[in-house]
Amino acid sequence: MTDIANETRSAELYRRACAVMPGGVSSPVRAYRSVGGVPPFFASASGCRVQTEDGVELLDFIGSWGPLILGHAHPAVVEAVQQAAARGTSFGAPCVAETELAEKVVELSPVADEVRFVSSGTEATMSALRLARAVTGRDGLVKFDGCYHGHADAFLVKAGSGLATFGESSSLGVPAAVSALTGVLPLDDESALDVWFAEHGATTAAVFVEGVPANCGLLSQRPEWLAKLRDVTREHGTLLVVDEVITGFRLGPGGFCGREDYDADLVTYGKVIGGGLPVGAYGGRRKYMERVSPEGGVYQAGTLSGNPLCMAAGTAALRVLEEEDGWARLEALGAAWEARMRPLLERECAAGAPVAMRREASLFWLCFDAEQPPRRFDAIPASGAERYGRFFHALLERGVMFAPSAYEVGFLNLAMTENDLDIAAERVGLALEASR
Repeated sequence: MTDIANETRSAELYRRACAVMPGGVSSPVRAYRSVGGVPPFFASASGCRVQTEDGVELLDFIGSWGPLILGHAHPAVVEAVQQAAARGTSFGAPCVAETELAEKVVELSPVADEVRFVSSGTEATMSALRLARAVTGRDGLVKFDGCYHGHADAFLVKAGSGLATFGESSSLGVPAAVSALTGVLPLDDESALDVWFAEHGATTAAVFVEGVPANCGLLSQRPEWLAKLRDVTREHGTLLVVDEVITGFRLGPGGFCGREDYDADLVTYGKVIGGGLPVGAYGGRRKYMERVSPEGGVYQAGTLSGNPLCMAAGTAALRVLEEEDGWARLEALGAAWEARMRPLLERECAAGAPVAMRREASLFWLCFDAEQPPRRFDAIPASGAERYGRFFHALLERGVMFAPSAYEVGFLNLAMTENDLDIAAERVGLALEASR
């Protein structure tokens, strides 16, 4: 039984939250079920640090799961939101801020001739799928094992037992008729693409892929496989949708598609273009986007889509990235972090407790019980999750915050300094030793 007299402030708040919210949270990973323990409640944040309700300061490598590319409470973003709020928090009508952010996204995106704003990444992918089905006149969808595209029914599907199969629902409440329209293939497997499209190419409306899968580890894909994916979808008249909700405007000014010169048909964005506020977007070639209502017959709407606070925050964030050479600085920061981690990981391998690291710009991931970072979800050692839980808590006790899941990535931001990386690397080293 919990000793209420001695519990922390966060434990007290978590008890309260559990009485009125499922699991005490608004998003499952926050409940710490995969690593154990009670989640700390955040009270405030600035730069690359957060302060908990228990008065503990943590060096933060989550950054609200990616949008805080400038760090917490960046002055330019805070000022933009404050000024926007003073003019009105919501209009449900066109506003200049909406057009300004759309112009900036279209300017930077190599895919989007036009863009439609929504309020989340889930709305973006759900809407892009509807559009792809309308364009092609087909119903089928392909996603890849382990990749996450939000919680719309069509995407909550896990892999079946075959090389290239229709999936099974990974959530209760998803009708079998819906999941039966979704095929789930392994990443990094050309033969699976051939098998699928030979059998189902004529009925597949869209393939969704993360340019760098970053919700099931950081599973960087070979250029050859990505080229094969583009070729086979084009051959069969299937739209290729690149989900850049995490990578968009983080890997570079044009996201993954810009960095790799990758020719998608549609693209989804989120995170960075909200500057810390809830925003999603989907975009693509004009010939597709003109099918969206009111220009065309594909209906999609949202009262808070294009919210003036969110639009102002996103524009401010992108402007700072451009004006302060942000993407080059983030790449340098990522390289510096990787250099600090390398000797620690070599030490762990020598000690018989291997940990592999993969980095893409300012994204990184540690894969426990692996000597090389995998490219497929089914190649991630399941045993690593147990050690990660020990590592996570050992690191948290030392004042550094990683994601409370072995399958989530870490995020660097422009508020971090070389000294912050030195501090974090030293504590990561101690936590790795403690977790063996």
